[in-house]
Amino acid sequence: MTQSAHGLTTGAVARRLGVAPTTLRTWDRRYGIGPAAREDGRHRRWTPGDIAVLQEMCRLTSSGIPPAEAARAALSGPAPAPAAPPPPGTRPAPADAAAPPVGPEPLPRPARRPGSGNGLPLGAVRQECRGLGRAAVRLDARAVDDLLGSVIAQYGLVTAWEEVMAPTLHAVGRKWETSGDRYVEVEHLLSWHVSSALRRAAAPPDPGARTGVAPVLLACVPGEQHTLALEALAAGLAGLGLPTLMFGAAVPPDALDQAVRRTGPAAVVLWSQARSTANPPLARHLAEVAWGVKGARARPAVLPAGPGWAGHPLPPGTLRPRGLREALALLRALWDTAAGADAGTGRPAAVDQS
Repeated sequence: MTQSAHGLTTGAVARRLGVAPTTLRTWDRRYGIGPAAREDGRHRRWTPGDIAVLQEMCRLTSSGIPPAEAARAALSGPAPAPAAPPPPGTRPAPADAAAPPVGPEPLPRPARRPGSGNGLPLGAVRQECRGLGRAAVRLDARAVDDLLGSVIAQYGLVTAWEEVMAPTLHAVGRKWETSGDRYVEVEHLLSWHVSSALRRAAAPPDPGARTGVAPVLLACVPGEQHTLALEALAAGLAGLGLPTLMFGAAVPPDALDQAVRRTGPAAVVLWSQARSTANPPLARHLAEVAWGVKGARARPAVLPAGPGWAGHPLPPGTLRPRGLREALALLRALWDTAAGADAGTGRPAAVDQS
């Protein structure tokens, strides 16, 4: 790391903070967040104080604060620490209406407002969505991770997915499609961290849960590589305590057929992101797969999920959820029905073909 007696170079600071050097130069030019010293009048040299301001700028923009507001707050210094509570048994001093407020006014944090994350086509989204976009474009992995954990904890998995994660992923994908080979690294980094956050959010299996009951089978149709929506569904089902079998991307038709026959699932979710990958004949075939003894045959419920199914005729009896929340409600009802059948009629949860 390059350093002189006057401080760090822009490249060294960028590596330390995990941001692009061009971002630091833009913040200097637009908002005055620049180094106090310049070697030979030209080269930027960042002191510890300058870096502290940059760290605060990164923190604020990653939380969704627009850059101009974040810069004003970062340059004004950190907010004062909250006052310690009075000792037990003491009465608080009366408020002085004429006294001016202590510290700067808190920045506005609207639930929704137009904006973008470093050029991403986000539109009117939650503030945290803009912050996630900015952190992803900066390739600030720590900020992405922290923000994902924060929104899941604050809003719950369903809202975090539908109103923060999914819109940001879609915006990054659209930016990639319209920018040639740029932003591929942004999509890969964001996707990996979203996947990690979803797996952390999934509750561990209950050691006391019943075994032998019908699971929910999750799979992408053949040719479909996008799994994040299925991972969000798997995390939501884990939160409900429902058993799942995740088969992931591009599962071959024969493998899906065998998985259904061997496990006797309560439901099969077939994810298709693109219209070109939707496979109505496969959905129809799986809906007709049956198992069990004669006179008590059972079939799975089939849920074609994802935007790829739009416009395709779906087989009778299939259920197409329109989002994560609806999918979780449908699957909970289907699983409860299947679990009741297992207990009341002895319906086998799987057909052993070994």
